[in-house]
Amino acid sequence: MNILFFLTPKAKCAYLRTEDSLRQAMERMDHAGFTALPILAADGSYCGTLTEGDLLRAFRDLALMDMRQAEKHNIMECTIRREVTAVPVTTQITDLLNTAIDQNFVPVVDDKNAFIGIITRRVILQYCLERYIQSESDTRKSEAS
Repeated sequence: MNILFFLTPKAKCAYLRTEDSLRQAMERMDHAGFTALPILAADGSYCGTLTEGDLLRAFRDLALMDMRQAEKHNIMECTIRREVTAVPVTTQITDLLNTAIDQNFVPVVDDKNAFIGIITRRVILQYCLERYIQSESDTRKSEAS
């Protein structure tokens, strides 16, 4: 099965740019309602994922006391504690599942490392649940025959 079936395209994703400030990152996370957002370079390539925890540690480490100070610092000053692995669009479903076990979402990139969207663990679990329910239904039907 093609993993694009599960993809939320870039146009519908919230993300950060490498040139964004800490304040912009906080506001974008708050507005989007997510605790982690992908970071994209100017050329559209995937650079990593910034989490709320990364932002909090940056505020602590930089001794920032208000949002005006946060405007003067770039998100790339944050130490990213946990690597969120991106997968190529050609990834097999089993490899996608293995990656999604440890991540809330999986960034998807094309053959030039350009970010094309994300696949959420929720979408994958919904699909697996539907397949499981269908399998159970088929089993019951065959047992009844």
